[in-house]
Amino acid sequence: TAIGISSCTDKFEEYNTDASRLTELDASAVGNAFAATQYRSIQFSWQLFNSLFGDLQAQYFGNIAQNFPSDRNVMVGNWLNGAFNGFYNNIPALLGVLENTAPGGKAANPAVFAIANIMKCRVYQPMTDYWGPIPYSAVGNGLKTVDYDAQDVIYKDFFTTLAKATADLQAYKGKNVLGSNDLIYGGDVDQWIRFANTLRLRMAIRVSIVDPALAKTNAEAAVAGGVMEINAHDAYLKSTANNINKMNQATAWNEFRMSAAMESVLTGYDDPRITKMYAPISGTTATYKGIRNGFTQVELGLPANENTKLSNVNDRFTPANQNTNPFEVIMSAEAWFLRAEGVLRGWNMGGGTAQTYYEKGIETSMKQWGISDATAIAAYTASANTPIAVTGAVVSPALSDITIAWSSDATKQLEQVITQKWIALWPNGAEAWTEYRRTGFPKLYPRMNSESLFVTKDQVVRRVPYTIGESQTNPAGVATGVAKLGGADNESTRLWWNK
Repeated sequence: TAIGISSCTDKFEEYNTDASRLTELDASAVGNAFAATQYRSIQFSWQLFNSLFGDLQAQYFGNIAQNFPSDRNVMVGNWLNGAFNGFYNNIPALLGVLENTAPGGKAANPAVFAIANIMKCRVYQPMTDYWGPIPYSAVGNGLKTVDYDAQDVIYKDFFTTLAKATADLQAYKGKNVLGSNDLIYGGDVDQWIRFANTLRLRMAIRVSIVDPALAKTNAEAAVAGGVMEINAHDAYLKSTANNINKMNQATAWNEFRMSAAMESVLTGYDDPRITKMYAPISGTTATYKGIRNGFTQVELGLPANENTKLSNVNDRFTPANQNTNPFEVIMSAEAWFLRAEGVLRGWNMGGGTAQTYYEKGIETSMKQWGISDATAIAAYTASANTPIAVTGAVVSPALSDITIAWSSDATKQLEQVITQKWIALWPNGAEAWTEYRRTGFPKLYPRMNSESLFVTKDQVVRRVPYTIGESQTNPAGVATGVAKLGGADNESTRLWWNK
């Protein structure tokens, strides 16, 4: 049943940045604005946010561009400024949708309002997980000073918002909202309920150390409400000629290659997903080679680090497919790994065991990548293979001794869950880096070099510092953020959930 808003997405760029014009939207314009905010608030500044920071810190890729120092832990101010502004310049479209679809709004619609609130939580989460305290509740206040919210306040609002949104959507189960203006699920309300519960479960796991009671309550409620389980639930952002996949676009710039960490794990595990993610090195059909993170400019010029001797991405992620390759938002495999960790923490995740959920996560990830042979999946899941040592410009030891087959040793089980989750999250480096900061898994290589004043090559970048632009245009607001950060405004300060 179609309810709410139907229109087309070919004019959504008109609703990109001007918050004032979003105060008088009719139903059709709300649909266009929703499409705009989906695309732009998920793929904003992809190179500056994901590729040059999250992807490198998660060690999905290693940098090969000699003039790009972020792989050596340099917090390049202009890049971070572009990423921060890229997000906040595009958030007014979402604010307009929320304003107009809220009770009393010109295009009031409880279902659209709920879905827009789910989107709000999804797009703000990686921002607070990068910076910590950020502008949140005061965004759009029309004042010169925009205060920052503390991260615990933001997360608690996420939980409240998601709980209310899923409750409000119960009346619309089996129906359709937004139609083609929803670039992820085509307006399917049931899918949005599962998406919201999965996001809530992710957030609960995120805060499980700092606030275990809050985490347990929200995790169990999310699972009881129904989370993503099969590949038909996977959330992809549709790509078209007007809404291209920004990762595909960036591969043409020749800035990154497969990391040595991915080589050690995927090659050691004889993981069939390697052929779906990366391409063999030039002149071979089945040889994959990665690069250690953190080489200096001079070292990047060494023969062993030449582009032709390193694996690029699979053709699916090249510019030729930027109009058709959908962008991954949240995958069902992640939900299984979240549930596995929840069981390890003693939570009720639906009655299964940690091993059962772990193995379902592997199976679901394999199928996501087109690997459907049950015998092959079972053999992989039972494998005693471990990561291997890698060679190149330097010889690097095996990344870990962790096996794929579920271990009876309880001290190894979380590492197993997170290592497989790290593989399954690819290419979402932002989320993978966040999970690495939270858990210390998977074990990753030290950087070859660190040019940070605050983090050595053997240490972990814990956050990114506040931006030049904010310090110039919103200094009082930045001061509120620093005051709520709990440490210095640099990359060594742990975030609230990582204390």
